[in-house]
Amino acid sequence: MQRQILASYDSEGIFVYQAFKPSITEEALRKGTFGKGFNLERMTWIKPSFGWMLYRSGYATKHRQESILKIKLTHQGFQEILKQAIPTSFDRDIFESERDWKRSLDNSEVRYQWDPDRDLSLRRLEHRALQLGIRGSVVKNYVNNWILEIEEVTQLARDIQNVVKSKSKHLPEIPEEKAYQVNVEIQKTLAINR
Repeated sequence: MQRQILASYDSEGIFVYQAFKPSITEEALRKGTFGKGFNLERMTWIKPSFGWMLYRSGYATKHRQESILKIKLTHQGFQEILKQAIPTSFDRDIFESERDWKRSLDNSEVRYQWDPDRDLSLRRLEHRALQLGIRGSVVKNYVNNWILEIEEVTQLARDIQNVVKSKSKHLPEIPEEKAYQVNVEIQKTLAINR
């Protein structure tokens, strides 16, 4: 399965998705970044694929994932996250030994995994979706420096679910996700196009 970062982005930044309980979403929308209820001490996962976010949250119906935020990050911030990323499982093409990998994973503030991407009907696609787990100083930068704007897309998720359930072919429009270009070093770090 092909590995490539597919995302919606523009000249200012890239969009990622996260699902939360409604009180965290309400505070984030009010503040323009995360605030009360968002734990800066825990790892939090961001997803560039909307289809994968729909799948993980069950169209925003799973416990503590009842609302979905679309978050616009600066390109610089997103690239910084990618540079620090370590895979959640051992990859001998990246690390010489499991011990090296485990040490890197334990010391890193960013981890990643590739999962089978999903379309809006939650069917598996022939390429993988990237998930990024961030913690420590990276989460603090994410919240305080890198977020450009936040929008709630819960209703869009529910509308898509209703269309899928009714077997209608007229899905709501969503932003196009296209390949996000990264330098050779990041391609190697993320095992892109392998």
